[in-house]
Amino acid sequence: MRPLAHANGVVTYTFSRFASLPVQAHVTTRHGGVSPAPWNTLNFSVRRGDTPDRVQENLRRLCAALDLRPDDLVRTQQVHGTRIAQVTWAHAGSLQEGADGLVTDAVGLPLFLVFADCVPLVLYDPVHHVLGACHAGWRGTVDGIAAATLGAMQAAYDTDPAQVWAGIGPSIGPQSYPVGPEVVDRAQARLRQAERFLHRNGAGQVHFDLWQANATQLVEAGVPRAQIAIAGIDTAQNTQDFFSHRAERGRCGLFALVAWLQPRPGPRGGEHPPPA
Repeated sequence: MRPLAHANGVVTYTFSRFASLPVQAHVTTRHGGVSPAPWNTLNFSVRRGDTPDRVQENLRRLCAALDLRPDDLVRTQQVHGTRIAQVTWAHAGSLQEGADGLVTDAVGLPLFLVFADCVPLVLYDPVHHVLGACHAGWRGTVDGIAAATLGAMQAAYDTDPAQVWAGIGPSIGPQSYPVGPEVVDRAQARLRQAERFLHRNGAGQVHFDLWQANATQLVEAGVPRAQIAIAGIDTAQNTQDFFSHRAERGRCGLFALVAWLQPRPGPRGGEHPPPA
């Protein structure tokens, strides 16, 4: 991933792999907002004690940096499940309750999810010009939300997994993520050959590799590994740039993934400008 410093002070990261594709996917940092510590500064959550007016100003600043309209953002409730909502311009500005992922073929419609260690995942189908995005915490990962998002794209838009490009954004890395018996037991029950992603250190702690667990789900569903970009940025070790629930013991804000389809040349089905 590469950082972009926007004119108003907002800093985002984008996937270099997507640079030549008609899709935008930005992961925000904690830079460029107005929130004080411990949410400093570009926080997108009121659930952790920040005020609505500051969060709204942070949204306004992000949208100004990316040339988006705050009222167009489609958000998810994020319940650590695997429900994926299919959205169109009719859902602009909505909150998709009980969903942790979104898929769309609506050009320009911004999909918006929030994180503080969980995995931001972006999927793009260049053949049908379809976008998917999801929030994968440990529960979502072991329950297969990466594959569920891909499956929703297949069901709704006839996506061929072999054509999909994927990005796994900044999130807690395996070195920073020791887990207890509950997580280990559930991973072993739900993930095929879970030991590939559960690594025991010299002290006997088990660490969970969310990056490889999600990437491998996609590979096993048909996405070529060469088409999956893993940012490799550990939020717990980079709290100067990203919020980390684990490293900051819950006293932090939430950063965001915002992604949307850009127009591509020629007449294409399902593409239209946003409503006036």
